[in-house]
Amino acid sequence: MRASLALAPAAFAVAALAADGNLDLQHSTLVATFRQQAVSIDAPFRRFEGEIDYDPALPAATRATLSVDMTSLDIGDEDTNAEVLKSAWFDTAHFPRATFRSTSVKPSAAGHFDAAGELTVKGQTRPITVTVSVQQAGTAFAYDGNFELSRQDFNIGDPAWNPVLDDKVRVHFHLVAASH
Repeated sequence: MRASLALAPAAFAVAALAADGNLDLQHSTLVATFRQQAVSIDAPFRRFEGEIDYDPALPAATRATLSVDMTSLDIGDEDTNAEVLKSAWFDTAHFPRATFRSTSVKPSAAGHFDAAGELTVKGQTRPITVTVSVQQAGTAFAYDGNFELSRQDFNIGDPAWNPVLDDKVRVHFHLVAASH
């Protein structure tokens, strides 16, 4: 079994920058990357949705929410995908979704901002700040970034896996959303 399940929480925070439920899922990606036995594994989330209210003239007024279907993590192996749904990992019977809600957005370098918010995974809520780059592409915006989180902070994983599965998970996102 691959234990890549533990990396997914970080992906939620990044995905939270989807615009007004108008996220273009064909062009958006949310991927958790982790290391198991020194091998890097990429595991995409296949189902997520969100809302964002973003005005490039007033980036500090940005508001974003995201909801990720925890059953949609695809580690690339059916048995492992089924294993991460269990109580030691995501416990999707009790916590089927992970969420992110922004609490503040601060402009940084040109075309970038820091989105602070609350990430909830497996019933655990933690503050998180994600640096996001934004580019306009026609009538849409593309939001890109990544961040790292600890699976132990969210009580994800069987301790028996700790010797072979890194605690840190990096979440990468590329979200395309229609502008208002």
